[in-house]
Amino acid sequence: MSFEFATADKIIFGAGTALQIGKLASGFGHKALVVFGKSFLKSHPIMQDLKAHGIQCECFRITKEPTVPMVMAGANKARRAACDVIIAIGGGSVIDSGKVIAALLTNQGDLYDYLETIGKGQAIINAPAPFLALPTTAGTGTEVTCNSVLISPEHEVKVSMRSHLMLPKIAIIDPELTYSMPPSITANTGMDAITQLIEAFVSRDSNPLTDGICREGLMRAAGSMEKVFLDGSNIKAREDMCIASLFGGIALANAKLGAVHGIAGPLGGMYPSSHGGVCGRLLPFVMATNIAALKNRFPASDALTRYKEIARMVTGNLKASALESVIWVQNLCDSMGVAPLSRYGVHEKDIDRIVERSQKASSMRGNPVQLKKEELQDILQQAL
Repeated sequence: MSFEFATADKIIFGAGTALQIGKLASGFGHKALVVFGKSFLKSHPIMQDLKAHGIQCECFRITKEPTVPMVMAGANKARRAACDVIIAIGGGSVIDSGKVIAALLTNQGDLYDYLETIGKGQAIINAPAPFLALPTTAGTGTEVTCNSVLISPEHEVKVSMRSHLMLPKIAIIDPELTYSMPPSITANTGMDAITQLIEAFVSRDSNPLTDGICREGLMRAAGSMEKVFLDGSNIKAREDMCIASLFGGIALANAKLGAVHGIAGPLGGMYPSSHGGVCGRLLPFVMATNIAALKNRFPASDALTRYKEIARMVTGNLKASALESVIWVQNLCDSMGVAPLSRYGVHEKDIDRIVERSQKASSMRGNPVQLKKEELQDILQQAL
């Protein structure tokens, strides 16, 4: 057995920990580019804490999933302002943007030099500017991953910039920052976390360390996802989902993902959509297809045992079968109103083009079984 494990230099978890940001940031620099999202206010106590510790702040707003031009504009602003530390406060889109901006600050050349698929895919040479991440959603776990996902509108595709050097210096996960999430965002981001935990657990590259992280994250999510959707003021459930999100990010960074993300990535570049919502919609159909394919082609696969374990963790039934994990996920998605793909403008005539792009996606390599074209087409047909 051989595996590697990497995560952020430091992880700080707990209610109220966001207000450690000023003291922590002052150890890295004096002028910060603060990347933030739709709902973050410049008058937020976090900004006051930064100023109280002598940090000058320039602000850069990300209001939707980040595009290549958008992030390049952020890097240019950071350069012009001579920023020496990058702080991202927001959801996955905001934190992904911050990671790329931090990397571009210290590495020469164009962003396309470092992008996979549509660029040269070169490795960055220099360590990025110090980067601190504070997630305000509980889903992506990108505060502990070493890649960022960007949309190229020109190419209609989502692409990654990736390097272990891009892991944040500090990730601060403060559940209080998630309290204001409305039910729809709570559901979509939560389904992203659950998908990442399940896919990493059955991945071809799972290892004993990620297995333990996935088990803990899944059990917390199973007990709290629906609770927090129904009652966003449930502090314990918010905390559990923040842990599930964090653990999902750690797991995917070290064990890879699978066919859900293999389809969701290309689809997200083609249609304006919620990544977590797409993952939630695809998840039960991918799970059912994987289980059937494994039973037919690799009946002794360890992944089948893992699907049974997932079923037993999420249902509490120690005799649950693999397929009961699918039923649990489907019921959860139905109860939260996870939207069909047609809601995002996906039509039956688009399926072949989505499948063609999905088969080339890097996440497919982590799926426990190689799915055939017909199987991928059937997944999308059901998810419409």
